[in-house]
Parts: sequence; structure tokens; C-alpha cells
Amino acid sequence: MTTKRPVILDVDTGIDDALAILYALLSPRLQVLGITTCFGNGDVENTTRNTLAMVEMSRVSVPVFRGAADPLVGKWAPQAEAFHGGNGLGNAPIEEPHTSPEHLSATEYLRAAILEHPGEITLITLARLTNLAIALKNDPSLAQKIRRVVVMGGAAFVGGNVTPVAEANIWGDPDAAWVVFHSGVPITMVGLDVTMQVNISDAQVQKMDPDRPYAPVMKQALDFYLSAYNPGAISGARQAPLHDPLAVAVAEDPTLCTTSDLSIDIEREGTITRGMTVVDQRGWLDLTPNAAVCRSVDAPRFLRDFCQRLGFPIGSD
Repeated sequence: MTTKRPVILDVDTGIDDALAILYALLSPRLQVLGITTCFGNGDVENTTRNTLAMVEMSRVSVPVFRGAADPLVGKWAPQAEAFHGGNGLGNAPIEEPHTSPEHLSATEYLRAAILEHPGEITLITLARLTNLAIALKNDPSLAQKIRRVVVMGGAAFVGGNVTPVAEANIWGDPDAAWVVFHSGVPITMVGLDVTMQVNISDAQVQKMDPDRPYAPVMKQALDFYLSAYNPGAISGARQAPLHDPLAVAVAEDPTLCTTSDLSIDIEREGTITRGMTVVDQRGWLDLTPNAAVCRSVDAPRFLRDFCQRLGFPIGSD
């Protein structure tokens, strides 16, 4: 029997986070020890509530820990409603969760879990890197005790999705991203270079297995998500990227993506480049390679596994 890989998810639960939570909790190869929450696709109270709701819908028991409400510098401000709706789940009605977050904060939990399992835990960060950055600032030695951080974030050789050069999770707290990328922790960066290559379609959403307990909520949420990514498009011909689920898949099976070891720095102050993941291709920054950056993805293999696990038909028909 294969031993499951211990992971912690760090989320700001919007629509693709919700899919990623389900994908991870239903994995035969991952053991989700806990889930930490952060501001991002909503305020932290809302993202925590959504996280608890998705865990309950998965029928898997896992503790949830409330995390950062604001970035390291400044205050959180809404900016994701166009893609995730007012409640973070495409305005789909969800029941108030019956469970509550644990008493430990996200950063307290991260430290305790990492120290309890030194060198074993893979962190899968699907949100701003604020929680991990705070933990590392409080105890820099944690960087040497984390097996790997799989970061859904950044755009190495493609354009951004919130500015011409910045991806949302890095842009939402570039100071936190700088702390993490300069900490020495092993990083795999699953950025827009690959996440924009894996899409779910209208036909798949409409034919989702109705017997899954999360199907009613996710069908409505995904209809919103498809509309957001395809404004004005005719229903039936829309597609939308699976950013966060792909990061979970890479943590589960690193062979899904080809990677390059690159030197990445984070622009924290630029007027039009704040949040950019700067790739130092010619050694200008005297920065040793600090991230395995995903360059290409076996999209059919990922989509086949994702659809089978969550109850979507394979293919677009």
C-alpha cells in the first residue's frame, strides 16, 4: 500500500480553490493534514466559511485554521468579485457550515505541524503567501523543515491576470511572496504559464455527476466562473482555467509538468510592475535558482484524473 503524502492546503476559497479542496481531499495519494485560510477572493471570514462548507460537502474530516485578514503591508480590498461572485462561490447559495475553525491561528498551526513532521510536509499554497510569510518571519528555521512549497502563483514567461505582468496571488501580497522566495524553502512555482493550459468546459459542467454532494453548488459556481472568463460568449462554448487544482495535481504528481530551476525575484514597488515574478535569465541579480518553475503541462493527463475524481465527464463533449 502506497503511503499518502502529507500536505497542508493554504486557500482563499473562491471557485477554483473549492475545486482544489475537493480534488485534494478525495485524492488516493494525498493526506491533507489541515487547511489554512487567507484573505484574497474574499475577506478572511468569507473564505474561511467557504472552506468549512467545502470540507463538509467533501464528507472528509479535516481541521480548518483561520489566517491572515490583510497583506503584510496595507489592507485587503475586494478585487475578485467579477470572477468569484459576492460570496466567493459564484453567488451559489451555501448552507452555513456546522463546523468552526480551530482555535489555533493559521500561522500557529503551520509552525506546529512543520515542527511535528520535519522534512515531511508539502505546503500547497493557493492564495496570497501571507500566512507562510508570517510563519517564516517568526521562525526562519522552518524553511529547512518544509519538504516543499507548491505555489500556485506567478507568471514567468507569460502576461499577468490582474496587471500586464502580475498574477493575482503574488500581486495580492508581493511583500509576502518576497519573504517566501528569499527564505530558502524549496519551491515549485505553478504559474499562469501552465494553469492557463488546463480548462474545464461548459459541457463538462452541465454533465457533472448529480449524485455528488457538492454538485448543486459547484455547477452554479462554475456557470458563474465560465461566464466571467468568457464575457458575452454563448453558453455551451465556454472554457475556464483550473488554476488551483493544477497546483494540487503537481504536488501529487510532479511529473505532470516540466520545470526549469530559475532565479525568481518579486517586484514590490513598481508603479506598473508591482507583483511581477521577475525571472533573472542572465544573472543580473546574483540570485541563485530558488524555484522549479513549471514550463509545460501534460494537460490531457491532468484533466482525465481531475474529471474522474470529481465526477465530470472526460473531454468536452
